[in-house]
Amino acid sequence: MAITSFKRHEKKFLINEVQYAKILPVLGQYMHLDEFCQNGQEYSIYNIYYDTDDSSLIRHSLTRPYYKEKLRLRTYCIPGSLNSQVFLELKKKIGGTVNKRRAVLNLGEAYKFLECGIYPENPDYMNRQVLSEINFFLKHYDVKPACYISFKRIALFGQQDNDFRITFDHNIITRREELGLEKGCYGEELLEPGQVLMEVKVSGGFPLWLANYLSENQIYRIKFSKYGQEYTRGLMKRETACCLQTAV
Repeated sequence: MAITSFKRHEKKFLINEVQYAKILPVLGQYMHLDEFCQNGQEYSIYNIYYDTDDSSLIRHSLTRPYYKEKLRLRTYCIPGSLNSQVFLELKKKIGGTVNKRRAVLNLGEAYKFLECGIYPENPDYMNRQVLSEINFFLKHYDVKPACYISFKRIALFGQQDNDFRITFDHNIITRREELGLEKGCYGEELLEPGQVLMEVKVSGGFPLWLANYLSENQIYRIKFSKYGQEYTRGLMKRETACCLQTAV
C-alpha cells in the first residue's frame, strides 16, 4: 500500500515496570499482539523530526493549541542504503483528534523531496497526493532535521476492533547530532529507568473494561510528547548551563 491514513484519539500514560507486567495479561484477554511483534518480541522504530531553526513547531505544540502539525521521517530498521524503505509522515492534531498521512518512499527519494522538492519518478496517485500535502507544509515552514528519536515498542490491537490499539514504548533514545536515519541508533535516554510510555489509540471511547482497570489501578492520563519532552529537557539544560556561566 502506497499510503496509509489514520484518524483517532490518542491518550498517554507513564507507567512503571510493575504496572506494565500486571496490565499485559489483562490486555491479552481482549487484544492480540501486532504482526510486527514477531514471536511476542518488541520491534524498533526510528524517526527524524523536522522543525524550523527556532523550533517554532514544537514550541507551538507545547502551548497545547487546538491545531498543530508535525513532520517526521520514520523507518522500522536502520537503513542500509539510500534504497531502503522509509515513511514520510505528516501528523496533524485538531482538537483531540489525530490524523496521520503517510507516504512510502526509499531513503534517497525522501531526502531529495525534503531537501530539494524533487518528487519521486512515476509516483502512484495516492503517494503523490500525500506528498503534495507535505509539499504544502514545506512551503509554509522552512524546516530541517531537528531531532532523532528511536524506541522499542510492543503493540496490541483489539480482537473486535482493529482501530483500537495500545502501544508500550521504552528505551527511548534521542540526539541532536548526525540527524540521518542511516547513522544508527545512539543518544541519550529520554525516560527514567523503569518507565514505560503507554499509549491508547481509539477511534471512539475507551472500552469499559479498560477504563475500569485504569481507574482501579490508579493509572492516570498525562500530557506527553517524545519530541516535546526532548525539547523541554534540552531547554532546561541550556538554561542551567547559562546560569552557571553567569555565576562564574
